Amino acid sequence: MKKLFLTLTIAVAFHHVSAQEITLDKIYSGYYRGKGIAGITSMKNGENYLVIEPSGIAKYSYKTSQKEGNIVDGSFESYIFSADESKILLQTGSQPIYRHSFLGKFDVKDLKSGKTISLNEGKPVQEPSFSPDATKVAFIVDNNLFYQDLASGKITQITTDGKKNAILNGLADWVYEEEFGHARQYEWTKNSDAIVFVKSDESQVPEIYIPIYGKNLYPTEMRYKYPKAGEKNSVVTAQLYRLDNGKTMQLNLGSFKNYYIPNVFQTAKADEIVLITSERIQNASDVLKVNTKTGAVQKLFTETDDKWIETDSPTMEFLEDDSFLWASERDGNRHLYWYDKDGKLKKQITKGNWEVTDYYGFNPKSKEIYVQTTEKGSINKVVSKVNIENGKSQLISNTEGNNSANFSKNYNYFIETSSTAAKPHTYVLKDGNGKTVKELQNNNDQLQKLKTDNFVEKEFITIPNAVGDQMNAWVMKPKNFDPSKKYPLFMFQYSGPGSQQVANSWDNGNAMWFNHLVQKGYIVACVDGRGTGYKGSKYKKVTYMNLGKYEIEDQITAAKWFGNQSYIDKSRIGMFGWSFGGYMTSLAMTKGADVFKMGIAVAPVTNWRYYDSVYTERFMRTPQENPDGYDKNSPTEYANLLKGKFLLIHGTADDNVHFQNSMELSEALIQNKKQFDFMAYPDKNHGIYGGQTRPQLYQKMTDFILNNL
Repeated sequence: MKKLFLTLTIAVAFHHVSAQEITLDKIYSGYYRGKGIAGITSMKNGENYLVIEPSGIAKYSYKTSQKEGNIVDGSFESYIFSADESKILLQTGSQPIYRHSFLGKFDVKDLKSGKTISLNEGKPVQEPSFSPDATKVAFIVDNNLFYQDLASGKITQITTDGKKNAILNGLADWVYEEEFGHARQYEWTKNSDAIVFVKSDESQVPEIYIPIYGKNLYPTEMRYKYPKAGEKNSVVTAQLYRLDNGKTMQLNLGSFKNYYIPNVFQTAKADEIVLITSERIQNASDVLKVNTKTGAVQKLFTETDDKWIETDSPTMEFLEDDSFLWASERDGNRHLYWYDKDGKLKKQITKGNWEVTDYYGFNPKSKEIYVQTTEKGSINKVVSKVNIENGKSQLISNTEGNNSANFSKNYNYFIETSSTAAKPHTYVLKDGNGKTVKELQNNNDQLQKLKTDNFVEKEFITIPNAVGDQMNAWVMKPKNFDPSKKYPLFMFQYSGPGSQQVANSWDNGNAMWFNHLVQKGYIVACVDGRGTGYKGSKYKKVTYMNLGKYEIEDQITAAKWFGNQSYIDKSRIGMFGWSFGGYMTSLAMTKGADVFKMGIAVAPVTNWRYYDSVYTERFMRTPQENPDGYDKNSPTEYANLLKGKFLLIHGTADDNVHFQNSMELSEALIQNKKQFDFMAYPDKNHGIYGGQTRPQLYQKMTDFILNNL
């Protein structure tokens, strides 16, 4: 469920409407669509970068910002360079599977000879990866691991036991992919002579089945393994395959934490791989170094926390001497630490009442790392460089808004992507010290169209909760706002652990719909209460073992605070949320029934017993250990309290938050004689999109708000 963010998918033709108004038709026509730069990659020389354009993979000069031609002509979805840039892997087609995984067709082009060969004879594969010496490409087909020699075209099959819903080799199962954030579970050694991969046996994992209706006389079924909280997970092992003898051996992890193996990292040295492992409760991770010549495993260190480790987003970077950087929340904020090659801590590199939110790289010449942080406030993200030896730091991006960077290989340049809540994305080429070289692209046209149609900017404020925290919030008020009048309030939130919705960044999605509602006379607001991210681990982790309890208390407190403002009609407060936000809306309409008049819950979890093991247990432990934490924070337990107008929405083919959740809540409401509205979207997944789906969905929600708030 990790931080589900939703955008308004463009799906209908544009119809003429009156000017000066943001309408659903305009939103879905693409009228306000912004522009971006796709597939930015620095070349090895540090003087050129590549982007994906309609005509091919284009090469640009950092120094002049001028296009120097295409390195490959044609239409491509994505590409991957070999380490020496002699070859390029070109993705020509794809078919999505789950959130990250997909089947794709790939070609490999030799940029020196111009020769192109198809990977796997043109048949679809998953997770292809060049060997570091660029002579081979590994890939996965039908849960088995292969590699193809690029000179001869010969394909070697590494594993043979792969089987759907049983054995996966080098490929994440559903829950690993969803909650650890990636589908690939293998890595080449630096010298290209071995591959370490994770084998997952999910044969004992309970199976979920989802009816697929389509236009079939009899519905078909989608079946896959889905470990719910407290149920069996895949049994995972780490395997070492050596190319020289074609043999595979299982690595002995018996003396280490080995329930989960979320990550496989290539180190800076030949014959080494690092594994990150964890026990089921995810409050400690072992960092293990594997000798790929002998198969010996050595523990470098163990990262611990009294609540949970962020097993889904580790930062690990190996420097040339095989020392490495590691991100940890051990001092109360996420910062970077420097370890020697044997796992001994050298020093803490970043420090302060702010967090490192992204890591971009290390410049060995200047001894500087490049990071994104919240040092200019928790709603902003900025880019800095920090000397790892003396700690000297320099801000090299804008000082406010959401700023990210794509650096040249020599760190002499970077392309800054920046936005604020009031300004769409701008792409600026800067030198290594943050000086602007040239603006590459802006979205002034998009902003002008919105301003012409009376776009309303977010106003950032803070709101106190019951324990004295200042919660970040934003408010959107009508252009003709009159403080002497009383307005209905429509609250939006997500509220999941470590998430953030109150950010000084451009929102190409729901913000436009919120503007549409503001123009209908509503005030729209969003509050990030306890449990959300970028304000330190104490604020984020206070919800441990009680997911939902403090989050809904803070939303109710915020709604009451707004209700006490002179310009809010406290009898007309509504809430909307999707996924975790739908769960929160369901609690708002039950536990908060005296405060909220109307609610729309889309694809909600309604009891954490129904959600997956990795995510849920990270924050709640198992239902067997913590039954009250599960049941006392479930909206089904409070169905008898519902008073207001409630719209429940779910896709029938949601592989993430199963349709079962809404069925369970519906039954609880029915048995308590509660009237509510329900909308099911046939064969739609957690995102609920495709064809005319999103326009119909957002029109339905808009009408529900207009009629009931």
